[in-house]
Amino acid sequence: MEIIIQKGSLLEAEADAIVNPANSRGLMGGGVAGVIRKVGGEEIEREAVSKAPVPVGSAVITTAGKLPFRGVIHSPTMEEPAMRTTEEKVRASVRSALEVAEKEGFESIAFPGMGTGVGRVPKDVSARAMIQEIRGFSAKSLKRVILVDLDDDMVKEWEKALKDVT
Repeated sequence: MEIIIQKGSLLEAEADAIVNPANSRGLMGGGVAGVIRKVGGEEIEREAVSKAPVPVGSAVITTAGKLPFRGVIHSPTMEEPAMRTTEEKVRASVRSALEVAEKEGFESIAFPGMGTGVGRVPKDVSARAMIQEIRGFSAKSLKRVILVDLDDDMVKEWEKALKDVT
């Protein structure tokens, strides 16, 4: 599985689906989730809330609304909105998003930094955990994982982790 690292907007990634680092309640108030809702439409949040609660370590897919994707994968990194999270929850979130993408038969998926915003996981910790989980995932349909963020430091940490993690 190819891992591509890009600086840019998640909403402009060339992927079948994007990942929302969600909360278990499906509420899309701030951070990446808020941007997805604002640009993609309220129907994304409505559908996510209708599927809640989604435990950390699980993920659900919803419509992508006005966004050019086949779906948005909501993969909680925290139980409640704006809650501090952990490396283990980031790992579980990445795994569950990959599992949903695989189940849907997607060939490509795009992730932002997971847990690094309101979740307050250090970017280097998140980057290493994400790369390890992606590398350890046994994919059949999934061919490409895009790691994309507007934050220069997140991009640098992914690049470093990609070199360091075997």
